[in-house]
Amino acid sequence: MAARKKQVPDATRPVTLKILAEYLDLSPATVSIVLNNSPVAKSISPETRQRVLNAAKKFEYRPNVHARMLRTRLTNTVGVVVPELSEGYFTGLMLGVEEYLLQAGYLYFTVSHLCRPDLIEEYPNLLISRAVDGLLLVNTELRKRVPLPAVGISSHISVPGVTNLVLDHDRATRLALRHLYELGHRRIAFMKGQAFSLDSESRWQAINAIAKEIGITIHPELCIYLEKNSWSPELGYPPVRDLLARTRDFTAIFCFNDTAAIGAIRAIEDAGLSCPRDISVIGFDDILVAEYTNPRLTTVRQPLHKMGVAGAELLIKRIQYPDQPFVETVWFTPELVVRESTAVAPSPKPRRAARSL
Repeated sequence: MAARKKQVPDATRPVTLKILAEYLDLSPATVSIVLNNSPVAKSISPETRQRVLNAAKKFEYRPNVHARMLRTRLTNTVGVVVPELSEGYFTGLMLGVEEYLLQAGYLYFTVSHLCRPDLIEEYPNLLISRAVDGLLLVNTELRKRVPLPAVGISSHISVPGVTNLVLDHDRATRLALRHLYELGHRRIAFMKGQAFSLDSESRWQAINAIAKEIGITIHPELCIYLEKNSWSPELGYPPVRDLLARTRDFTAIFCFNDTAAIGAIRAIEDAGLSCPRDISVIGFDDILVAEYTNPRLTTVRQPLHKMGVAGAELLIKRIQYPDQPFVETVWFTPELVVRESTAVAPSPKPRRAARSL
């Protein structure tokens, strides 16, 4: 019996799933599973999967997105909510998010609320109205439960139904303070982040606890409380400039983040001092530019790229397997990166003896 002759798709007409399946002599279901990268696609042989992909590329197959949405009620889009999109913390994190979503075949909408309460409240609802399949919340508080899978990165969310990715702030603080203590620093200035930063309170509590554990006294006159809604080095420059105008009786500064640390170093240099000869500076995050500042910045590294990838991956898994149980909290371990902005504490300057009359 002669083999059935393949019907080559008409190049002048759009290729449908049915036409592609007939050309490959496969069922439409098999072709659909491969092209949609369904979880059961692994049960199909690699050779068959490659045949489907090659044919789809050759005949420029375009899936009927509207039909798939009606069938699955999924759009292959997610919403990403962030405070802002400047370079620094969010750049490192979003590189990981984008990498995974691109690989998984998902598009995303990104909105930045600039820490405005009204936008924090409005944007999740706006994204849900755009039919996203899930929400990824970066350093953003979710105030009520949403009817979609949701993952929070550094968001400290207590709302049920959200998977939280959290850095171990106790370990991060211990690494930084132990490093300064071993270099001989005892009078240390501390920065507390802005009230709207969700990491601020956790890190400040850790600073108080770990400082007491190590034997470092926190002097109120050496504490800086950040308020400005800024993500540039301007965040750290004025507070440190003003601190130096009041007192220079300290040998190190533990900054809230790397951006503030860069501003702090500039303030130290502008005051006629040197970092780290006179004052050591340690940052937090290990943003992309930290290795290229002058001096190169010692910092506590958050695994930003890894956290971004993990956040996106967990969200997609929750979208694809909605009935499976999900983990509520995933902890990430920080790492101390020692560069050039910290050094041995300078020796105390000898006090002049009082002159006798």
